[in-house]
Amino acid sequence: MQTDGDMRKKVKDALKKSAIYGEDFNLEEYGVATSDVQSAEDLKELNEEDQRTLLNVGFTPGEDNRSGSLIMVDNAITHTSLRDKEVVELMSLKDALKAHSWLKDYAWKLVKPDADKYTAMSYLQESDGYFIRAPAGKKSKMPVQTCLLIGSKQVSQTVHNIVIVEEGAELDVITGCSTKHGIEKGLHLGISEMYVKKGATLNFTMIHNWAEQIGVRPRTVVHVEEGGTYISNYVTLKPVKSIQSYPTVILEGKGAFARLNTIAVAHPGSELDLGSRVIFEAEGTSAELISRTITTGGVSIARGEMIGNANGAKGHLECHGLVLGGGTQRAIPILEANVEDIELSHEAAVGRIAREQIEYLMARGLSEEDAVGMIVRGFLDVGIQGIPDELRADIDETIAKIGENAI
Repeated sequence: MQTDGDMRKKVKDALKKSAIYGEDFNLEEYGVATSDVQSAEDLKELNEEDQRTLLNVGFTPGEDNRSGSLIMVDNAITHTSLRDKEVVELMSLKDALKAHSWLKDYAWKLVKPDADKYTAMSYLQESDGYFIRAPAGKKSKMPVQTCLLIGSKQVSQTVHNIVIVEEGAELDVITGCSTKHGIEKGLHLGISEMYVKKGATLNFTMIHNWAEQIGVRPRTVVHVEEGGTYISNYVTLKPVKSIQSYPTVILEGKGAFARLNTIAVAHPGSELDLGSRVIFEAEGTSAELISRTITTGGVSIARGEMIGNANGAKGHLECHGLVLGGGTQRAIPILEANVEDIELSHEAAVGRIAREQIEYLMARGLSEEDAVGMIVRGFLDVGIQGIPDELRADIDETIAKIGENAI
């Protein structure tokens, strides 16, 4: 039987290894982010700049139309509020582990602590993060919102989140990740373990809006039971140094379903290595992986993987990428069938906007800039719900600039 000491030794060994692919960040170049940050009781009293930072990742400081709110700055939980405790439970993970003895059976069970140097760092730091639980049969009418901020220069923020949606429950989560003004260089290491129980539904939207020299290494695994549904929307449209994100969804129960949408723009100097993996472990499971990426001079890698281990499973993988103003687009679809009765398909395409599309819209009165903007907006639109108007306006502004630069 493996002891805690044995595990820590394995994890320390993993800490010494280089990354298998992507940029290999030297963890020693970053200090450990502080856990001593002043709490914020009333978010409306935050200065205008901090409120704008929150809004640009989908977090409403007024907490309107939200069932609960949590903010983490560096390695400290600085704000937690909850409107309806009967519908959802929200607190820091460290507090949750103290309150619920059973929660230890969920922590570090989906993500392996020694998977790579970044998971090892988070494990050894005994990272805090958010704990969200929807009790059995409860259906929240409003989403929970969380925000993870790097607030100090050249530090590594280590985060460990656990989300549990119990049998028959429904939960919406909007989480944003960003940096405070003036913070240009840093490292974000985020571990997320999500459990969707029988007949439950989890809608999870993540908005990234980092500074230009931030390295981002999230590690996420989702476990879905019989009849469960997991919907994920991932959005990153602003310049960032490097993001490597490859969440895995395990469809363990009969009839489980997953859909993962990825929307990303790789600006000059950015390297985005994004994708998702679904493992079909039960009959009648299904999934859709949709990727929409644009490069305006950076590197965009769109990965998608489906592993079929159960009869009657169906999956579709779609990777579409646009090259606007240079850069690199790479699509890497992988389909693996280990049983006979299975349907897995993929569609991948990379290239530029067809000139005839632009001319068609210009013939109907649009300027070339507006035509390109409209095409880009339609290309990136996958129907994300629940984000505030301020974020939509920021997304529209980003798309308009992409249109200008593409001409």
